[in-house]
Amino acid sequence: MIALMKRILTAAGTRRRRIELAFVFSFLKSLLSKAPILLAFFVLSLFYAGHMTLSACFVCAGAMLLCVALQAVLQHAADRLQSAAGFWVFSDLRLALGAHLRRLPRGYFTEGTIGKISSVLASDMVFIEENCMPVLADLMSDLFAEGILAAFLLCFHPWLGLTALAVLGAAALVARGMKKEALRDSAARQEQNEHLTSAVVEFIEGIGVSKTYHLLGERSKELTENFAASCETSLRFEKNHAPWQRRLQAIFGVGAACVAAVTLLLSDAGAMSAPYAVGVLLFVFDLFGPIKAFYTQATRLTVMNSCMDRIEALFAEPELPDAGQEHIPSSSQAPEIAFEAVRFSYGEKEVLHGLSFAVERGHMLALAGPSGGGKSTVASLLARFWDVDGGRVCVRGKDVRRVPLQELMGLISMVFQRVYLFQDTIYNNICMGRPGASRDEVVEAAKKARCHEFITALPQGYDTVVGEGGATLSGGEKQRISIARCILKDAPIVLLDEATASVDADNERAIQEALSELCRGKTLLVIAHRLNTIRQADEILVLQEGQIAERGRHEALLAQNGIYRRFAEAQENAPEWNQKA
Repeated sequence: MIALMKRILTAAGTRRRRIELAFVFSFLKSLLSKAPILLAFFVLSLFYAGHMTLSACFVCAGAMLLCVALQAVLQHAADRLQSAAGFWVFSDLRLALGAHLRRLPRGYFTEGTIGKISSVLASDMVFIEENCMPVLADLMSDLFAEGILAAFLLCFHPWLGLTALAVLGAAALVARGMKKEALRDSAARQEQNEHLTSAVVEFIEGIGVSKTYHLLGERSKELTENFAASCETSLRFEKNHAPWQRRLQAIFGVGAACVAAVTLLLSDAGAMSAPYAVGVLLFVFDLFGPIKAFYTQATRLTVMNSCMDRIEALFAEPELPDAGQEHIPSSSQAPEIAFEAVRFSYGEKEVLHGLSFAVERGHMLALAGPSGGGKSTVASLLARFWDVDGGRVCVRGKDVRRVPLQELMGLISMVFQRVYLFQDTIYNNICMGRPGASRDEVVEAAKKARCHEFITALPQGYDTVVGEGGATLSGGEKQRISIARCILKDAPIVLLDEATASVDADNERAIQEALSELCRGKTLLVIAHRLNTIRQADEILVLQEGQIAERGRHEALLAQNGIYRRFAEAQENAPEWNQKA
């Protein structure tokens, strides 16, 4: 158990000194809490010798009141130190975790990790913060108090001290087994909390689909099963822990009886005076109270250990290196974008196999091909959502891994089908493209993105607060606001995952006009869903199984009897069909 407490002290970092100071106050409080025992021995000795006087009574009463008052002061100081330190420690940890998450590859967040992150923040950290940190000093106080009592008994008579130490040794052996089982059950409990969090997040995010396909009953059943599993896991944890507590209680009860028996034997043999024997018997049944309290609270430490495992595992996720010192030139003879023999894998599955191509400045490159061909992966690698396994991705001749990530992202704007707006004003959502922009510049960007008209029609205009994710706006409106954000940023490279693939005809026209404003004079990398939107591309790459199957302009590819032509014919025969990338 001491090792578990050391672990949280290590995690406390610069706040550790406050917690250690709380331990000092707890130790002093423990000393004072046992002072009444010494006073009891003193009073009994005076009575036994016939020397008890009124003044001695007042002295003892005053000493008792002073001890109680000092205990209250020390307890208050310890509580303030450790509780405040707990909130600060986890405030620091949350900030550190936020900084760490910022440096993780963006692709990490597409692997079903949202439930894990939410569980660590909302369950693991909160549990330690609210249940463990406030009792750390109390647990140390219990250990100090038990040590003081054992020392008292050794002073009274070695046999009493040895008896108490034997009981404590037996309790420690039982507690070792309790800790081992509790650690295993704690890990299962926190893992189930993660599953439950993931299930809740998935249920909420997919509730629209569930309603559409009448799956609410089935999805609710899955969620209910997760709630039931969490309840069962918690009950099993308590059920498995209860027998160990009963064993400890039995050891402490038998131990107290043994100490009482040894006291009576020593007194009968004349090895201990009557006042001392009576004094020991007065507190013998509370002799193991502090260690009982310690082992009762120790279960929290085992859960804390599992929580710390999960917190540390999240911090151990490898960050995307961002130590590059090279800078991308404002102009260069090298291509604006170049992929040189790029290989990339998701886990053990390689999805790009030595891919090479280049895009000149101001040109448009389109990526087409069947689902799973690697189109979205190409865009992700250019934006450094991931890093390549082999080869290089270059912007103006510079390997993107050797360029500061902030500088790289300053050169790239991204427009994807799935748009996310923050729960903030429309003005602030657009202004994210260039935080220092003036209001006139924001309005001008909105006009170019063809969203000024519908924004000014809203009750508060640009100061209208949109719902989380932009829930209060239509898909086309959100898309145009995201394009306004990119227009304001005015980055020279635009990654375009065709924004009109899932909107109605009216919005499509407005979005196409907005995109024309955004793309004017820019270098474009377009992921194509509708082939008629890339007719004017300077080059089209048809990707299949991570390799370039065909390449050329629209007319040249149509002249070939290949994949691109079959896609074109399919779309002509089914105008509403969209090939998903």
